[in-house]
Amino acid sequence: MRKMGIGVAALAATTLLLAGCSGSSAPAESGDAPDASGVTLTVWTDENRKPAIEAAAKAFEDETGGKIELVQKNFEDIRNDFTNQVPTGEGPDITIGAHDWLGSLVQAGVVSTIDLTDVADSFSQVSRDAFTYDGQLYALPYSQETIALIQNSDLVGEDAPATWDDMIAKGQAAGVERPIVINTAGQTGDAYTMYGFQTSFGAPVFVQDSSGGYTSEVGMGGDAGNAFAQWLGANGETGTGNISTTIDYDTNNELFASGKAAYTVQGPWAVEALTAQGVNIKVNPIPSAGGETASPFVGVQGFYVSSQSKNALVAQEFLTKYLATYDAQKALYEADPRIPAWTELADEVSSDPVIAGFVASSENGVPMPNIPEMGSVWDLWNAAQVQIIKGADPVGTWEKMVSDLQATVG
Repeated sequence: MRKMGIGVAALAATTLLLAGCSGSSAPAESGDAPDASGVTLTVWTDENRKPAIEAAAKAFEDETGGKIELVQKNFEDIRNDFTNQVPTGEGPDITIGAHDWLGSLVQAGVVSTIDLTDVADSFSQVSRDAFTYDGQLYALPYSQETIALIQNSDLVGEDAPATWDDMIAKGQAAGVERPIVINTAGQTGDAYTMYGFQTSFGAPVFVQDSSGGYTSEVGMGGDAGNAFAQWLGANGETGTGNISTTIDYDTNNELFASGKAAYTVQGPWAVEALTAQGVNIKVNPIPSAGGETASPFVGVQGFYVSSQSKNALVAQEFLTKYLATYDAQKALYEADPRIPAWTELADEVSSDPVIAGFVASSENGVPMPNIPEMGSVWDLWNAAQVQIIKGADPVGTWEKMVSDLQATVG
């Protein structure tokens, strides 16, 4: 699990910013609100988010006569427990969860669709897309996260490089040991971090349909995928050496933090480590290597409704009228500082330039596929990238990976 956090300085700035924010905590008017008197909704959450949900729960209880029972769980346990307990009639009415669980939850029949009604446009498009499966929305989003280009502004300034080549040239001109350092998880491979560069060649992991949903058709093959593979090989250990399997997460961060690398690609969870030795940073969108927009993965978290909830209408009322408010979303952000899915709040916290950079990167991003087939991808995908970086034939290695993956998911 990736470490979450945007650094002490960024958090301090954000806290001051949010202290000055204003917004109504009253829920939106609803002409057809279900009767909640005598109803108890069970909501699963983790330790971080529980205090933030309590205020919305109290407003719900005061105004509807219903009750909210908050159950604190380890986030790592929620997916399996929810999947196992809902079919037995146990489990919660609502649970917090990640969007990439969605395909398996739908296949297991444990989640219901929801209707955001008049608050839908308050959430970013990418966050709504992330929780959409077969054209149906299944959760209320609240946060999103992605990776971005982080640059040492003392070495290369703050301007975003237009392309990979432009970035490399600026890094070389700075006279540092490495123009860029990229985590490959050492010999394991890290296709997640490389994905923005891959999509800039027009080679998505899976093909998307007209609604933006992912199909099970592998999208990494053909000329676009081969072009990315050739680029990866050219920048690998038998090429320029800009990408190396000697770089794991901690090595990546240390090389950048010590001023030996001008650029890196990382998430907000790494900012504190990257700036620990006093490096001044600027966060920008990932530059294109293949001519198209570099679109990194975006991860989204939100709230699901159980398919077995006996109070599904009341559960939706709690989500759309009490959690889908400025104040509730602000409280969730303060409890767990990730990019807000609530666009008004995202705009406000973007007065912090670090957060603004990640927001800009997320606007170029795409949801990580939420289909069950995604679980079959990582091992083959990571291994092929490592082999190519180490000098294997790019096209042959990539085409075999694509063929093996198609056979696995087909």
